[in-house]
Amino acid sequence: MKKFFSDFKAFISKGNILDMAVGVVVGGAFSKIVSSLVADIINPLVGLATGSVQLSDMKLILQDKIATIGADGKEVIEQAEIALKYGNFLQMIIDFLIIAFSIFVVLKIMMNAQKKLEFLKKKEAVVEVPQEPTTKVCPFCQSEISIKATKCPHCTSELKD
Repeated sequence: MKKFFSDFKAFISKGNILDMAVGVVVGGAFSKIVSSLVADIINPLVGLATGSVQLSDMKLILQDKIATIGADGKEVIEQAEIALKYGNFLQMIIDFLIIAFSIFVVLKIMMNAQKKLEFLKKKEAVVEVPQEPTTKVCPFCQSEISIKATKCPHCTSELKD
């Protein structure tokens, strides 16, 4: 049982799990914001365009409800209305498209930022560290010779270190 809890502790403390948990919480909050955007801003505009009909109230009635008046004067529903509620479905599609578009924009921004960071890292890595010279110039004939040479191969002058 101790091994089980130690394994669980190791699993839960990994960075990926914590990142995923934060993503789920932020995603849930973001979903509420988008649902509010659709319900409170987009749907009234659609209602205005469609003549005061709420998007979520749009439906195609396949069969009306069957109701009768009971002995006590109250309406008794014998069969419920059968309808295709396409308006609610359209509202969910709008929610999905807004969420998908928002995630796409955020990911696009993050990928561009990551590419810029990688470019800057590569640019820093390209900067060469100066290496020790392997050649020198002969003070007599100005020819380039090995740094270890004691005699110039071109003019045969003795070189001092």
